[in-house]
Amino acid sequence: MKKRILALTLVLMLIFTVALTGCSNGEEGGEETDGDPIVLGFIGPLTGDYSIYGETSREGVDLALEEINAAGGVLGKTLVLKPYDTKGDKTEAVNAYNRLRDNDGMVAFLGGTISGETLAIKELAVADGMPVLSPTATHLDITPNAPNVFRACFTDPYQGQTAAVFAAENLGAETAAVMYNTTDAYSEGLATSFEAKFGEYGEVTTVEGYTQADADFRTLLTKIADTDPDVLYLPDYYAKAGQILSQVEELGLDMPVIGPDGYDGIEEDYADVAEGVYFTNHFAKTDEAEIVQNFISNYEAKWDRSPTALAALGYDAAYIMAEAIERAGSTDGEAIVNALNETEIDGVTGHIVFDENGDPQKSISIIQLIDGELTLADKVSSK
Repeated sequence: MKKRILALTLVLMLIFTVALTGCSNGEEGGEETDGDPIVLGFIGPLTGDYSIYGETSREGVDLALEEINAAGGVLGKTLVLKPYDTKGDKTEAVNAYNRLRDNDGMVAFLGGTISGETLAIKELAVADGMPVLSPTATHLDITPNAPNVFRACFTDPYQGQTAAVFAAENLGAETAAVMYNTTDAYSEGLATSFEAKFGEYGEVTTVEGYTQADADFRTLLTKIADTDPDVLYLPDYYAKAGQILSQVEELGLDMPVIGPDGYDGIEEDYADVAEGVYFTNHFAKTDEAEIVQNFISNYEAKWDRSPTALAALGYDAAYIMAEAIERAGSTDGEAIVNALNETEIDGVTGHIVFDENGDPQKSISIIQLIDGELTLADKVSSK
């Protein structure tokens, strides 16, 4: 099937409108016409410590669907998002997926938001043949052995490796310490990939673990300081990282800290203690590309706040799924999955083509927090 590029600009949205309203008969799965809306499922933490991830990802999806529906919808129908709050809990995620499938008429699934909940529903979705496109679940195990599961974000190993390359080549680090959450698959996977990659450049002096329930990190930080590393890799979500960084500052430790995309939004609550921190991310607001700046303007106009990277990923994921359904010519799951495999899209977070596992390959933005603002430090690829 011929690949097509969908650029998410105002001009090409007009082209998208023509394509959607001009669908014809004869596609596999039968003609879709005006009628019931096409329901897309969504799950994520919309309340609790990690609510910023679920909220902003959903807001990006909502903005994209608003634009697509204004341009004529898909297959002559309106796209409707049905979101459920998982509170970051795996059992809640499974229950929400089952409700979407059994009660809500879900055609395709935009989720989960975080890796743990996505892994919790993966086997259910594979058994169902449900088209799945997670905007933001980065754990390596999300897509393998799951031909119907895709993601819009890069993987944890890829960003962990890229962080190691940045530490060695850009910061000149010869030694590094790693501190990670042993009760979180996201944090553990990142720590493992960073440690392995950095070993090609220098020495990992110590690896220390903590649990989600821990609140006092002073003993671990003191052990790390005793090894005098050139850099500390601290992979976790920003709420926990912010607690740790507060104690880094309290102890007067002076070393560059690098984190993952889970730091996106850290400036909201921890700007003072996170000053100077670097983290890998999916896009930068200071990127001058027209598609990026148009997205930022439209998002701010709708939500009255600046978008996070997760919002950008949600936005891209919604457009990818809509384009796949339109090309499939029906809401048949197998047809949609086949169309997803042929995706080639210029999105806010980069040029997206899926590999054999359903993972995109793209450069990673290195963000640094300076004077409370997120700035683009560099764009780096793992080597």
